[in-house]
Amino acid sequence: MSLRFLLEIGTEEIPDWMIPGALETLRTLFVELMGGEFGSRVDATPRRLVLRAEGLVERQADAVKKVSGPAVSAPQAAVDGFARKQGVTTAELEQEDGRYCFSKRIPGRATKDILAEALPDLIPKIHFPKTMYWTGKTGPRFIRPIRWLLALIGDEVVPFEIAGVKSGNVTAGHRVLGSARIPVTIENYEHKLRENSVILSAAERRSKIQKEMNQRARPDAALLETLVYLTEYPTAINGSFDPEFLKLPSEVLVTVMRHHQKYFSVESAEGKLAPEFVAVMNTSGDPEGRVRQGNERVLRARFNDGRFFWETDQKKKLADRVADLANVTFQAKLGSYLAKTERVVELVKQLGGDAHAQRAAHLCKADLTTDLVKEFTELQGVVGGLYAREQGEPEQVWQAIYDHYKPESMEDAIPRAHSGQLVSLADKLDTLRECFKIGMAPTGSRDPFALRRAAQGVVKIIVEAKVQIPLLDLLGGDEALKAFFEDRVCFYFREARAFRYDEVNAAMAAGWSDLVDLESRLLRVQRIRPTTDFEPLAASFKRIKNILRQAEFQGGVAFDAKLLEDGPEKELHEAIARTAGQPLESVIASLRPKVDLFFDKVLVNAPDLAVRQNRLTLLHNLLQQFSTIADFSEIVTSSQETR
Repeated sequence: MSLRFLLEIGTEEIPDWMIPGALETLRTLFVELMGGEFGSRVDATPRRLVLRAEGLVERQADAVKKVSGPAVSAPQAAVDGFARKQGVTTAELEQEDGRYCFSKRIPGRATKDILAEALPDLIPKIHFPKTMYWTGKTGPRFIRPIRWLLALIGDEVVPFEIAGVKSGNVTAGHRVLGSARIPVTIENYEHKLRENSVILSAAERRSKIQKEMNQRARPDAALLETLVYLTEYPTAINGSFDPEFLKLPSEVLVTVMRHHQKYFSVESAEGKLAPEFVAVMNTSGDPEGRVRQGNERVLRARFNDGRFFWETDQKKKLADRVADLANVTFQAKLGSYLAKTERVVELVKQLGGDAHAQRAAHLCKADLTTDLVKEFTELQGVVGGLYAREQGEPEQVWQAIYDHYKPESMEDAIPRAHSGQLVSLADKLDTLRECFKIGMAPTGSRDPFALRRAAQGVVKIIVEAKVQIPLLDLLGGDEALKAFFEDRVCFYFREARAFRYDEVNAAMAAGWSDLVDLESRLLRVQRIRPTTDFEPLAASFKRIKNILRQAEFQGGVAFDAKLLEDGPEKELHEAIARTAGQPLESVIASLRPKVDLFFDKVLVNAPDLAVRQNRLTLLHNLLQQFSTIADFSEIVTSSQETR
């Protein structure tokens, strides 16, 4: 008989961004525990993590454990003692590999008992970036205090205890709108939660918010996901603010609404920011408008703060703030932001930046001293760009300051103009070089300076803006940083650009300091790969490389055309000479049969040393001729994939 299982871990509110990862960990741990074939699903609200499974067996299958005993030649007393220990007679023992043994049957345990034993250890293993003690240092750690445990298999409670909380058949409803104790069964569990104002499904909460939102609300998938996991019964409400605030830059208003209040901003019919917002509350409604009025009051205060900072900050120009960066620490071992600014300016010069780019580099960190950025840190860079515009800096300068933190993710756009691209590259490269210099390379999940994101941004800007710079020359000879960048370049072309892994390996083996050239070569390999002649020629290049490796041939031997035999060997030499300097795409069809015939008819490892060396030189020259595109021996052919 198959069984259904329900586990609910009731807690204080869990941070929204930690919930999806925790659910996946919970599912993985449970699947590893139970094994076998069954269905499972996970759900969550801020106050509960839920796992449901169906198709579990009532009892695990019996197992047979073979217990090895004394050798057949051992004294009879030893054999009798082994038999007594197993609870059988000597006659019931078996013999295997010269020893007595006994096949001991181990009855399968009830699934309920397995769960009761395992869950107290499994639940604290759910991964969270941070955890806490709540019953003292000797107690378990979890993201938040556990307040109740619901565990049912079929109609029975799975009995266990964590930190004094015993499992049962009781859940809790919405903190305000529902009952604190609700007896449930597996069959009525979700229905009982709904009766107590808890929508268990994240997809349903998401849909409810979207349906209730103002149709002109600006789409914001990340904010929507946050609100889904901040609420158990979300209700969207519309609010408004004084249009007078629209005189402030929209970036400031949207940041206040989104990052600080978790409100959606709204567009006018013309696509501009409207004096409205959408808030999502964790309750069933606001019939008297008190929640709306409270949100409007809080937002008005925040906007007034923003307006005050905006007006006060500009009494001091950005250029006059640069010296103040001496008092702002970049990193304890690396000094101030003023020192960083000076390095970034020099690096922009090294990258060929003009006067506008150098001016932007000089001013780009000055907004860190402003009250607006201190209050709204998400606006660093953006505020500097806006202030620079207000203070009359040229467009190339203020845009470069505004954009220089971009891209902040793989999906984010790169800076819009060349000056901004150079300042962003210099800023990120400086952070990477200096942090690696003091041994702050990322380790595992620890990356406090977001160095992976910085390196990814460097790669993305260089490739997408076609900035032709020798990347390796800018890494200061740091081998660890070089290896780190090599990994990021691979990641970009494989994950963001969807090139096959062997194409990336092959092209990078021919060099990757010039990322624009690397992209060009990858595109060439990608275009030529589907052609009929590509895979056989790639297999031949692999064969050539193996031959040269086995012969320990490094080149440097003068080629002598007089030693060539008539037929396939001479024809290959002529084909190599004829195609020299031509793109592989245009010569592959004529070159491939010459290579095939050479390997079919010519003995490379000739008895005569001079002939052998000459043939190795011929193959070496062929390999070198196209190795500037890619190391085609890295290509995985279809015959290799089917092995």
